[in-house]
Amino acid sequence: MRSLCVILLFALVSCSTPNQDVQFDGQNALMYVEEQMAFGPRIPGSEESRKTAAWVVEQLESIGWETEIQHFNYRGTALINIIAKSEGVSENRPILIGAHYDTRPYADRDPIYPEAPVPGANDGASGVAVLIELAHALDRDRLRQPIWLVFFDAEDSGNIDGWDWIVGSSFFVDNLSQELEAAVIVDMVGDRDLQLYIEKNSDPDLVQEIWELADQLDYTAFIQTPKYSMIDDHSPFLRIGVPAVDIIDFDYPYWHTIDDTVDKVSADSLEQVGRTLEHWLEIQR
Repeated sequence: MRSLCVILLFALVSCSTPNQDVQFDGQNALMYVEEQMAFGPRIPGSEESRKTAAWVVEQLESIGWETEIQHFNYRGTALINIIAKSEGVSENRPILIGAHYDTRPYADRDPIYPEAPVPGANDGASGVAVLIELAHALDRDRLRQPIWLVFFDAEDSGNIDGWDWIVGSSFFVDNLSQELEAAVIVDMVGDRDLQLYIEKNSDPDLVQEIWELADQLDYTAFIQTPKYSMIDDHSPFLRIGVPAVDIIDFDYPYWHTIDDTVDKVSADSLEQVGRTLEHWLEIQR
């Protein structure tokens, strides 16, 4: 009888303890890209956008992340930001990892179909996929600070019908009531030929931490050379003094065209980004 009790106790402990052998899996992340693409273009305010937001919440809540929905309105369109929180092991200021889940209403860089919507496999879905797989892979008992995973609406409708860029992240920052340690944005990180140059506006200390860690992990997608200055979802955080970095491949040839499709996205690229952030959040902080 005593042996049976020990076995049962061991089983209970095993079930309640996070699996420290779980690592970010690029194939899983690619599956999350495909699942988003099945909704169709995620244009702000559309039914496809609302279904995607509900899917994101379902994914997060199924594995125990606390979620908050931030409803807001912009130019007569109802929009949604999604915040998922893991409190970590301390009361330190949270680190935010963010991505936008919307897609651009018009493929205005497409030479043939400029009025068609952008499918958004890389520009939108890749960053969301990284966050969803991070939510599964992170060992929350090893986090040294609370982590927020934030999914922004309406990043990518700038210069269309009077819209600005980065609407969701700007609203989030304007209504932020808690200090953050840092913000890391992942955007267009699934390109098969991934080249993550340093975005020039990003906080240099954060850049050094993340890019040097990627180098230690032998991830060649991270290139320690500055190249572009971007307006992206990291910009509102920099405006209020939060150290922020934009992890982005802006050399993506299918940007804002109808060819931004799943076949352009690589599990290996997603894995390089995801595992770098996984190590950074669990070990480096």
